[in-house]
Amino acid sequence: VSTQSTGDLIMASSSKIGDVSTDAMTLTRFTMEEQMKHPGASGSLTLLLSSLAVACKATEAAVRKAGIAQLYGISGDTNTTGDEQKKLDVLANDLFINLLKSSYQTCAMVSEENENMIEVPVAKHGRYIVCFDPLDGSSNIDCLVSIGSIFGIYRRDDDEGPVTEKDCLLPGNKLVAAGYCVFGTACMMVISTGNGVNGFTLDPSIGEFILTAQDMKVPKKGKIYSVNEGNSSYLDEKLLKYFKHCKFPETGKPRGARYVGSMVADVHRTICYGGIFMYPASSSAVNGKLRLLYECNPMAFIMEQAGGKAVTGRGDERVLDVVPTSLHQRAPIYLGSADDVDEVLSFLNA
Repeated sequence: VSTQSTGDLIMASSSKIGDVSTDAMTLTRFTMEEQMKHPGASGSLTLLLSSLAVACKATEAAVRKAGIAQLYGISGDTNTTGDEQKKLDVLANDLFINLLKSSYQTCAMVSEENENMIEVPVAKHGRYIVCFDPLDGSSNIDCLVSIGSIFGIYRRDDDEGPVTEKDCLLPGNKLVAAGYCVFGTACMMVISTGNGVNGFTLDPSIGEFILTAQDMKVPKKGKIYSVNEGNSSYLDEKLLKYFKHCKFPETGKPRGARYVGSMVADVHRTICYGGIFMYPASSSAVNGKLRLLYECNPMAFIMEQAGGKAVTGRGDERVLDVVPTSLHQRAPIYLGSADDVDEVLSFLNA
């Protein structure tokens, strides 16, 4: 205490009254402070992230009251990748599209739920392209398992002329920012603008995301592997050897197996506890199942920013280096703790 000035003590004593913080680091405040570190920044990314935060809040509210509002069940349609659409899928998609259009910061969007690129009216044009999965883990909606939203933000390379699909086909190494929001026991929004990873928990009493996990880092090595082993009959023999190594190691304890089936939940756990999440290529899905632009790339970006790795399993290829050729292109993915990713690669490349 003796090292603090009187002013510091006053600041510290006034920052919290009872259990209520009077100086909370909200997501909006955080992004504005980050913006001030870049004198040339226009503030457009800050506004865009604020709109995404509102979309996540609105989606979270819909998820919380889905049973009461009769939002469980299927809508009767399938999305562009062949998945059966749930009512909440459709609602979340509409929320994201409308809030992003009205932000005046986007020129185009790519959604899992829409076959074609979503073009923003010229009068509302901005410089960014947002790719998103409005509600990841749809198969878990009706049984109350954690689900979430995923997004990646790109800056358009060429501001001249009308936006085309080609403008959206950018590799993950061109991402400006990425994030996800997990709807679980709490609602947390995890974002990166290329300078580390930070987590913000929604405080329902004030309706704001509050910084609760600063500079998140994935452990260098974990004790958990996450994969749908039910697909083992379709998987490469080398990968099956890795599974056996996890369960029957020559030394030490076997690893725990955890698989939720919602990418947001599985990846969030991996960042918190370490380990590896895998959705590999198989004989039944030669390019994997997860979509590159709005699932693999944002999560790979966040994982690398948290100190982990994300690869396709094709040699040492980074997920972020894959150049997409179509909006809904799929890709295999292995991501998590650096040592665990290196270890699975040693089996795949043997």
